[in-house]
Amino acid sequence: MTTATTNTNTNTSANSKVDPKTSHAEAPFTDKATSAAHNAVDALSTRAATAEQSIREGANSSAETLSEKQQIAREKLNQYSGKTRKFASENPLATAGIAFAAGMLVSALVRNK
Repeated sequence: MTTATTNTNTNTSANSKVDPKTSHAEAPFTDKATSAAHNAVDALSTRAATAEQSIREGANSSAETLSEKQQIAREKLNQYSGKTRKFASENPLATAGIAFAAGMLVSALVRNK
């Protein structure tokens, strides 16, 4: 009985050392599925890289455009605030009248709500 057990163990250990090339030849469906999965991952990776690059370019373009618009807005604000100061210093009575009228308008709007 001891001899039979030894032979079984030897056969089992010999079977566990299966050549990987032989196992691929015996499993064509697995090979095809693996190949298809690799191709799908590669295609997805390429599309993701393209999308990422497009998004980054769009973000950079948007940041540049926003920066330009902010600069234009600052210039216009400075221009109009300068004109307003000039008008207020040249016409103090008109400025007071405009401020009074604006205050009355805001008070009326707040009271109605």
